[in-house]
Amino acid sequence: MRVRRFEWKGATATAAAIRNWTVESAPEVDVSPIEREVRDGGDEAVLRLTARFDATDSAPTSLRVAPGAVEEALGSLDPGLRESLELAAANVRAVAEAQIDEVRRVVPLSQGQNVSVREVPVSAAGLYAPGGRAAYPSSVLMCAIPARVAGVERLALASPPGPDGVIGPLVLAAAALCGVDEVYAMGGAQAIFALAYGTESVAPVDVIAGPGNSWVREAKRAVSGMVGIDSLAGPSELMAVPGNHDGDAELAALDFCAQAEHGAEGPLVVVSAEQAVLDGVAAAIERAAADRPGVGDAPLATVRVPVLDHAIDLANAFAPEHLELLDEGAALLADRVTTAGCVFVGRYGATAFGDYVAGSNHVLPTGGAGRFSGPLGPGTFRRKISTVEVPAEAAAKLAPHVDRIARAEGFPVHGESAMIRTES
Repeated sequence: MRVRRFEWKGATATAAAIRNWTVESAPEVDVSPIEREVRDGGDEAVLRLTARFDATDSAPTSLRVAPGAVEEALGSLDPGLRESLELAAANVRAVAEAQIDEVRRVVPLSQGQNVSVREVPVSAAGLYAPGGRAAYPSSVLMCAIPARVAGVERLALASPPGPDGVIGPLVLAAAALCGVDEVYAMGGAQAIFALAYGTESVAPVDVIAGPGNSWVREAKRAVSGMVGIDSLAGPSELMAVPGNHDGDAELAALDFCAQAEHGAEGPLVVVSAEQAVLDGVAAAIERAAADRPGVGDAPLATVRVPVLDHAIDLANAFAPEHLELLDEGAALLADRVTTAGCVFVGRYGATAFGDYVAGSNHVLPTGGAGRFSGPLGPGTFRRKISTVEVPAEAAAKLAPHVDRIARAEGFPVHGESAMIRTES
């Protein structure tokens, strides 16, 4: 890994310095040509782009995967792996169901009117499961289950096919396990644009959710506002505050190496009030990475803070996707964390549990987006509707106030439309 030591300059300045360092070599991504191709060319364009970027050996002739192939993948799944996926699905579903509030909240106000607010699901959700380096059935679970719990009627999953033009059986099995309605062999920016705009084969959706690479992220940014999106997820991130007990350095090292399996772009940050702890973790990472060829050359920042409380301050300024508070003292400060996507408390709380089976969602804000967004959940696929009931007596009391405010804003007809309700 690429290790750099950062001097403590306060939480905000230190967090900004780490962010700048980790993104300085990130390539610029322009998805607008792909957007134009998909909008103008529909299925043909998506198939052409799929052959160019993913299915390089045997391009598919159809975007949609046959439903029978999806069910067949689940039936042929290894029994032990199926048991693990079903456990993960049950835990994710339980946490998602706890977030649903079906109560219609009615607020009676003193002038006699009632305002109620209720939530309803969107009609269709587009789900994205990454591909390329590996298959990610866990991402299918993390997206599809909250959407289904939210009450979405139509779930459309897009995932890149392999060079042979076929989506891996693990992704298809997970789609069947979650009751996904449609599966499409398409990936990257072109998949996002196809889900947003629609093609001959793909009906457009209302919300698009799921992790992806920088091309997927920028495509989601481009369609945000025309459709809803969950977040602009980038490379996976981990900040950890390790303890100083025997073996803690090795625990933290494996956690960092696990995140580095996602690629060389994701920032890793180790924070401690003791230099010996930082040195021990860095050395343990070097040993662990040497024996694990799948670990990428990710950037590792080390920060020595004056006191442990400042580690929490740094976390709140940096807003990491994952935050591990392995140190016992830091774990006691977990309630002070306000921006991390997911907080793992205690030396047994490896991020890997959250990635798969703990029940929390692994689709989390990155790049500092935790300052204003949170984990993917049923709320991503639901919207609020307000209903206003104004009986005659309430209209009589409210209309003069509407008239005054409207005229002050230069909209006298607004006032007239309210005042006329008092004349009958």
